[in-house]
Amino acid sequence: MSTLSNLLREAWDDILSLLAPMHCPVCGAKIEEGEYVICTLCRATAPLTDFCREADNPVVRKFWGIVPVERASCFLFYIHGSGWRQMIHNFKYRGFWRPAYVMGQWYGEELRSSGLYDDIDVIVPLPLHPFKQMKRGYNQSDFLAEGIAHSMGIRMDRHSVRRSRNTRSQAHRQRHEREKNVANAFRVARPERLEGLHILLVDDVLTTGSTLSSCATAILAAVPSCRISIAALAAPRHELGLKE
Repeated sequence: MSTLSNLLREAWDDILSLLAPMHCPVCGAKIEEGEYVICTLCRATAPLTDFCREADNPVVRKFWGIVPVERASCFLFYIHGSGWRQMIHNFKYRGFWRPAYVMGQWYGEELRSSGLYDDIDVIVPLPLHPFKQMKRGYNQSDFLAEGIAHSMGIRMDRHSVRRSRNTRSQAHRQRHEREKNVANAFRVARPERLEGLHILLVDDVLTTGSTLSSCATAILAAVPSCRISIAALAAPRHELGLKE
């Protein structure tokens, strides 16, 4: 998304905030002075994983034997029925883009302070197919990646990796169906821009890992000299082999 588009969205959001008070996208409480998008209580009680501070964690292990990754983490546990799940659903499907950017900023601060991601060279959001992005109007992973890039002080590249097939939604599909659905779904349009770089691949929700694995595999096949790390905003506990 262009800088102009972001400025227009921010200006419109500011106008709306003057006309009506903003509310926390997690709990619905009114945002008070000094709070930013997400209220203080929700920030304090967020189901954080702290996996970005662990070199060996359940997210890294999920990709063992599938695709080589340097680092991998998710920021939140994806809990059905929670306000956090609803917030992610809203910015994924209903156009509430600002929480995605703010969560990216928060996640980026944690990635930076952990020290494990200091050698990241570029941040790449998981791409949507152009038809799906045109229909939705945006790619939520773009906003997450922009927030992370801002906090980490690292450039973002949304053009080098493309979605070459307009795959069907992964929701409600079995594991083998997800893998088949996203096989060969990605291509690298500008491999020279990624030569020798350590890439942080960003997505919103990690479930089976099929989509991220497919994208990472396509990147490594096109640019063998690069390295891949993964940052997903949220993941269900059971998908990571953890008790609910």
